[in-house]
Amino acid sequence: MAHTYRVTVERLEGDVPSAADEALVFQTTNHDDLFKILSAVRQKQLLPKDETAEFTIGLKLFAEVLTRHRTDPPFKELFPHIGGFAKSLKR
Repeated sequence: MAHTYRVTVERLEGDVPSAADEALVFQTTNHDDLFKILSAVRQKQLLPKDETAEFTIGLKLFAEVLTRHRTDPPFKELFPHIGGFAKSLKR
């Protein structure tokens, strides 16, 4: 079952904002429940608390696109490695 999410990215600090700095908002689907995976990674305490969501959600968004394009160069070289790594986080 696919799960649908809304992702929002807003600049909070950094370079001087420009007109192009509108919040980036998009919908995406993922075959996994991202909150369930995030909970599992938090329990493993693999990373500092303030990096866990950044890493987990970023990896899962990347891995979902990678999976869709797994037979296309250059993704096909990367797919087996990232796929196995992502699966290890779910356990």
